Amino acid sequence: MAKGYAQQFGVDFEEVFAPVERIKTVRVLLALAAQGGWEVHHMDIKTAFFNGELSKTVYVQQPPGFVVGNGDKVLKLKKALYGLKQAPRAWNA
Repeated sequence: MAKGYAQQFGVDFEEVFAPVERIKTVRVLLALAAQGGWEVHHMDIKTAFFNGELSKTVYVQQPPGFVVGNGDKVLKLKKALYGLKQAPRAWNA
C-alpha cells in the first residue's frame, strides 16, 4: 500500500475520484430483491486498483524487506497502488 497521506495536492496529484452508489439506490435494489426472493451477493475485487493506468509518472520508495542495491533507489510505478490519491480515478478511467 502506498502512503497516500504524504501526497500533496497540486504536486503529487491534481484530481481524485471515487465512484460510490447512493444509499437510495441500494435500498431500492434490496427491496426489489426481498420482494422477488432473489439472492443478494456482495463482493470486493481486491486487485481492482492494480489495473488502473497512471497518467503521470509516480515514484515510490522501496518497501521494507524489498531492497535493491544500497536502498537508495526508487521504483517507478506502471500501475496504480492502493493508497494513492489518484488510484480510484485511474481504475475508473
